[in-house]
Amino acid sequence: MKNSEQTIQQIERAIKKVADKFPTAEEATIFTDIHLRVNQDTGELVAFDDDDNEITRVIVEQWINNQDDDFYDKVAKQLRKCIDHEKKTIENLAIIRPYSFVLENEDKENIAELYVVDDDTVIIDPDLMEGLDKDLDEFLEKLLSTN
Repeated sequence: MKNSEQTIQQIERAIKKVADKFPTAEEATIFTDIHLRVNQDTGELVAFDDDDNEITRVIVEQWINNQDDDFYDKVAKQLRKCIDHEKKTIENLAIIRPYSFVLENEDKENIAELYVVDDDTVIIDPDLMEGLDKDLDEFLEKLLSTN
């Protein structure tokens, strides 16, 4: 599933609407995470706070009736890219740190931690880490064989 420009715009619009609900303030007063629920049948992307209050809702047409087995992996990857694109705004919301963006399915099951906003914690994109175990094993093997 290659995301269209329209899909990217729809996701970014939803992220901006979340940011509008928690505008930058000198003192953060709200304690919550942002839960992004995606429905594979309807294409809905809905953002909720911890109390299950709806923040915003968009329909991503490309996701409607998508039956890909790796649907949530692809959605998580695209959401991470869009959140990262809006990083400056996302990291200055009037929410008490740490807070995170979490991907959930329509049954409210946690699928992936998308982004954590905290001064001490960073979530690394899984694509960046792909193959790291193999590289480290090869490095260790070479290091040990030189002795």
